Amino acid sequence: MDPLFGPHDHAEAVAMFRAAVVGHLVHATLARGQLCCALTELSKQTFRPPGADAGRTYAFSTLERWYYAYKKGGLQALRPRRRSDRGHAQKLSDELKTLLCDIRRTHPTASVPLIMDTLIRQGQLDKGAVSPSTIRRLFRDRGLTRATGLVHKDQPQRLRWEAEAPMTLWHADVCHGSPICVDGVNVPVRIHAVMDDASRFVVAIEAHRTEREQQMLELFADTLRRHPAPKSLYLDNGSTYSGKRLQTVCDRLGIGLIHATPYSPQARGKMERFFRTLRTRCLDHVGSLTSFDELNKRLWAFTDEDYHVRPHAGLMGRTPKEVFVEHSDDSLRWIDEAALRGAFVAQSSRRIRGDSTLSFEGQIFEVDQRFLCGRTVTLCFCVLDDDPEPYILFEGRRFALHPVDVKQNAHRQRKPADKDLPDVDFDPARTLVDVAVARPPTPTTTHDKES
Repeated sequence: MDPLFGPHDHAEAVAMFRAAVVGHLVHATLARGQLCCALTELSKQTFRPPGADAGRTYAFSTLERWYYAYKKGGLQALRPRRRSDRGHAQKLSDELKTLLCDIRRTHPTASVPLIMDTLIRQGQLDKGAVSPSTIRRLFRDRGLTRATGLVHKDQPQRLRWEAEAPMTLWHADVCHGSPICVDGVNVPVRIHAVMDDASRFVVAIEAHRTEREQQMLELFADTLRRHPAPKSLYLDNGSTYSGKRLQTVCDRLGIGLIHATPYSPQARGKMERFFRTLRTRCLDHVGSLTSFDELNKRLWAFTDEDYHVRPHAGLMGRTPKEVFVEHSDDSLRWIDEAALRGAFVAQSSRRIRGDSTLSFEGQIFEVDQRFLCGRTVTLCFCVLDDDPEPYILFEGRRFALHPVDVKQNAHRQRKPADKDLPDVDFDPARTLVDVAVARPPTPTTTHDKES
């Protein structure tokens, strides 16, 4: 885990974990019955929660509760709370529920009475502890009825799909272009692109030397400054899109992050089709270029003057620009600059040295507040800045940092240790003398040093 983008506390870590488990379902368009099947499949998978040493499975009802909480209240609704039934006995333990469901999955033809009789004889279930209807409800909630258990498919069904409206789902991917000669050196070309699913409108495209996560974060931030925020991002499983920073940014902005199924290139068909068009109509004919600025100008001209205004077969002959610009919905959410930069703030715990300094990216910074020496503070900076200006947070207050000038500090006047302390007339021994001789004690007072 990247320590700069770690969760604020354990509750946020648990909420992010739960969002990662069910988030792709919240932002997916599901037909009737598909949610139940999807949650049932998730209940079969093993996940390792934050702070745990081993993985575990989660019940259908738990996943279902997470799903609706996240859909209604976002990440905040997934923070753990005290159980309302804490202290009350449960009819079935989690281990027994798991065992019952495993039996039904592996032996779908076995009836509930047969399962109960077998477990009672084996001593794993107390007689009369639960009724057959209770177990049947458990199986029904998990989607493990006898009818569904008899259906087996070797491969999942593939369906042609599309987001319900523009700004619902964005794709992002990287296309490898031919190297260009910059200052006499051939450098690789990686074209980052972000495309709206419903309209096929390319909301961002830019060429870089690398395909690191930092380039994706910067491009994503610039795109959110020009367009409303989408409901979700649909990405592949490459290192560019599977880092902790991108996941944290999307969680803070309320944008779902969905990754395609590994080894399933068909799921990324829309982006692959756009990149094929980009190659045949633009990249294969740019000739010899000597700068990324020249390449980016051609990419932007291609999307604006050709791709966006040409009829698209997947849009029934309409153009991506027509479908994209005509969409008007009150639910579209713009993210202001303050909220955007706040989502891209990295945090790290640091300890202020005795000389009021700390290190950040190989540079020494200094804090003016002397009382912070020796304290553990939170170092913050925005990763969108080329030359970030770090600052620190301590007990809810923000304090500035500035680079250390050791030569200037050699001539700065040091403050005496007690200069900022008041002159308090505090004398416990004098008070004892006053009591011993039975005279009124002299009160403790604060005097003005200048008087």
